[in-house]
Amino acid sequence: MHKPPKVNWGILGAGKIARKFAEDLAKVNGTNLFAVASRNKESARIFAQEYNAGHYYEGYETMLQNNSLDIVYIATPHPFHCEHTLLCIKYGKAVLCEKPFAMNLTEVETIVKAAREKNILVMEALWTAFLPHFQYTQDLLKEEKLGKVLKLEADFGFPANTDPSLRLFNKELGGGSLLDIGIYPVFAALATLGIPESINAQATFAETGVDKACDITFTYANEVTAELKSTFIEETPTTALFYCENGTILLNSRFHEPTNITLTDAEGNQETVEFPGNTNGYSYEIEHMNELVKSGKKESPVMSFNTSLQLIGLLDTIREKIGLTYS
Repeated sequence: MHKPPKVNWGILGAGKIARKFAEDLAKVNGTNLFAVASRNKESARIFAQEYNAGHYYEGYETMLQNNSLDIVYIATPHPFHCEHTLLCIKYGKAVLCEKPFAMNLTEVETIVKAAREKNILVMEALWTAFLPHFQYTQDLLKEEKLGKVLKLEADFGFPANTDPSLRLFNKELGGGSLLDIGIYPVFAALATLGIPESINAQATFAETGVDKACDITFTYANEVTAELKSTFIEETPTTALFYCENGTILLNSRFHEPTNITLTDAEGNQETVEFPGNTNGYSYEIEHMNELVKSGKKESPVMSFNTSLQLIGLLDTIREKIGLTYS
C-alpha cells in the first residue's frame, strides 16, 4: 500500500521552545523534521544531531530556498517574528509562528496582508487553542452546562531570572511578562468571553523598562469580568477559573498547557475530567497545520487571522494603559 508523503518541517531558531517543539514533532505521524536553521552554524548542527533533522543551515534564507520544505516553525524572539514570517512568505513556505505573532497590530496586519496576497498558509502558534482540555472548556461554556459565565480569573506567574541580558527582561528582545506569559490569560478571556467593553491595567516595571508584573481587568456586558494576571515576581497558581451561574469550571495548573479540569456544581459535587496525552502539547497544533497543508487551506479556522488581530489589539491596548513601549 502506498504511504502518503510525510510533511517536511523546518525550524527557524534553535532555542528552548524549538527543542520542546522538535520533541513533539517526532511523535506526530506523517511528519518529518527536515531542517533546522540558526544564525550560529554550530547551534544548528547540534540541534540537528539531537533531534534527527535531515539538514542544518547557518542563516535562514538558505533553508528557505530548499524546495522540499513544506512548513516552517518560527521559534525566534518576539521582535523578529514579523521579519521572519515575511521572509518565509517570500519563499512560499507555510508558517507556524510562535506567539506573540508580532510586536503590535501594525506588524500583524502586515503579516496577514502578505499571507493573503501570496496565498500562503500562515498561523500564530498559540498552542492552547488546540489543546483538548481547552476546547472541551470552550464547548462547556458555549453550551452553558453550568449556566452563563459571571467571572473569569486567570493567572500565569513564576519568579524569573532578572538578569537584564536574558530575554525575559531585555527590552530589545521584546521582554516583559505581558507579551511572554500574560498573552495566555488574555487569550483565555478572548477565546471564551470575546472582546471586552472596557480594559483596565496596572503594571510593575523592572529597571530595564519592561513589565515584571501586570494586572488586567476586562469588563463585559451584564457586569461579567475577567481578572487576569502575569508576573515574573512570584509563583502563582497558573489556573483559569470560570465562575458560572450554577458552579465553576477550573482549568488546573498550568492551564495554558496540557492539564485536567475540575467541574463543581452548585451543590459542591466535583468531577475531574482527564485528557491523557504523551506529548508536551505542541502535537495538536502540528497535526492541525499538517491537515491544513494537505487540504490546501490558507487559514486556520481555529486560530484565524481575525483571532490573531483581536489578540494583538487587546495586548496593544493593555500596553497603552500601562505605558509599555518598544522601539
